[in-house]
Amino acid sequence: MSQPWFYTDKVSAAPGETVAIFASAPNSPCTLSISRVGKEVQQVAKFDGIEIDEHEIPKDADTNGCGWSAAFSFEIEEDWETGYYDLTLTGPDGAQSQHFICLRKGSDAPKAKAAIILSTNTYAAYNYWGGRNAYADVIGLMEGKVTPDESRDGAIGRLSRMRPYPQGLFAPPGDPPRLINYEPRNVGEMPIPGNMEWAMKHQPTPYDGSACFLKKWEHVFVQWAEKHGYAIDYLTDHDFETNATVLAGYETAMVVGHSEYWSVNQRFGIEHFIEQGGNFVSFSGNTCYWKIRWEDDGQTMVAHKWAGEENDPLWANPSTRKDATHLWSHPAFEAPEARFLGLSFLYGGYHRIAMCASRGSAAYTIYNDTHWALDDTDLYYGDIVGGDVPLIGYENDGCPIQFGEDGLPKPAGGLGVPENLEIIAMAPATLAESDRSPFPKVIPLEDREILTRVTFGEDTPQTRARLMRGHAVMASFKCGKGEVFNAGTTEWVHGLAAQNSFVEQITKNVFTRFGLQSKTDATS
Repeated sequence: MSQPWFYTDKVSAAPGETVAIFASAPNSPCTLSISRVGKEVQQVAKFDGIEIDEHEIPKDADTNGCGWSAAFSFEIEEDWETGYYDLTLTGPDGAQSQHFICLRKGSDAPKAKAAIILSTNTYAAYNYWGGRNAYADVIGLMEGKVTPDESRDGAIGRLSRMRPYPQGLFAPPGDPPRLINYEPRNVGEMPIPGNMEWAMKHQPTPYDGSACFLKKWEHVFVQWAEKHGYAIDYLTDHDFETNATVLAGYETAMVVGHSEYWSVNQRFGIEHFIEQGGNFVSFSGNTCYWKIRWEDDGQTMVAHKWAGEENDPLWANPSTRKDATHLWSHPAFEAPEARFLGLSFLYGGYHRIAMCASRGSAAYTIYNDTHWALDDTDLYYGDIVGGDVPLIGYENDGCPIQFGEDGLPKPAGGLGVPENLEIIAMAPATLAESDRSPFPKVIPLEDREILTRVTFGEDTPQTRARLMRGHAVMASFKCGKGEVFNAGTTEWVHGLAAQNSFVEQITKNVFTRFGLQSKTDATS
């Protein structure tokens, strides 16, 4: 059964705007259904009888797009709520594929106090439809044509938005596991992240769990937020490319889960928003790690990552280097992400995944128990939060640590880390599995020489060792006229899903401080 494939002309739209889909189908007619996905799934439209031609898949679809003709278009209705909308295209034989559109509010519509920014740049970086993504030649790896090392060498620095999404990444089947060792490993045991039974049944790629909305972090969060009566509008990373004032009218902006890839427009737009009095919440890890740019009228994402110095055509000329792509903390850009986030993945890393802190507690240890975020939590110095979830896993952000005369952790320098950062809680983290491990590496360190040079200014055995010893950190600080709360981990929302009372109360404290009122709590 061959499925229809499609993609959209835009990432987000407001009421009154038209969305076009470009599609290829082996059989017609097809049906397009449109559903808002939040606490519940609500179908808002269904279009039958769509005739779609079958088109060839270009060999360079991953870098240059599919180039298919527009097959259908629909208008965003005025009564559709802001949110994430699933688009499902179904052929006459029942075969289907899914894509999405984010519905943002119109410029004149009343806004909620807060907006979630969907991590659509990260979706694009992990999209391997057509073969490759920003990490690897994924299809070559899965078909056994290349080794894992050869696969990583096949990563691409130009990624087209004009292509479908692989469905294992975009809409995983069943109940996909998290990127975490659910239990600490036993002596001599090789830890296996996730769920082996699910993996054997569905044969996911190594990249399917790291991005997109459905059954992942952002989906988990909005289910919780809507259940608890928080009114939140929706935006995307891509909106910053078309509207420099997209945050105008909002008091708080937030990212959730894995908001890894940021453009110049987004990065400085959000930093300016905070400095001018906005609040920012990061329930994300590995946040704003890679600097990217959009070309071809927003159709091509450029992300050369580690190879930016060699492969990005803007790097060689000092006058254009500021627009090149690499780590945001690279000294060439003079704009480390910790400057406005307080934390960086460079000083954090992985916890309880594969051999990275494989027997870690998966919990935060409380230090600053008088911090406002811990009001009404009944938490005290030395308590742990989330070990039963497990809370801390996958990717986490941190800062260099020193202890003050009061016995509490303080920031100890670091690229962009603010001196006024208030550290609330910590957990150990590491950027890679130890070279002493006897097991095959699941989390390889991609380029130690670049990481040590960027982070410490030199690559030595001592800086390489220091690189491996990080922390996940929960923290907050005042930034200009605004304020930032950073949960420091991709996994925060799983504490909400587990109804962990500590994680829920901390989240409510953050929202209350930043002006978000729960309609449910207010009426209970």
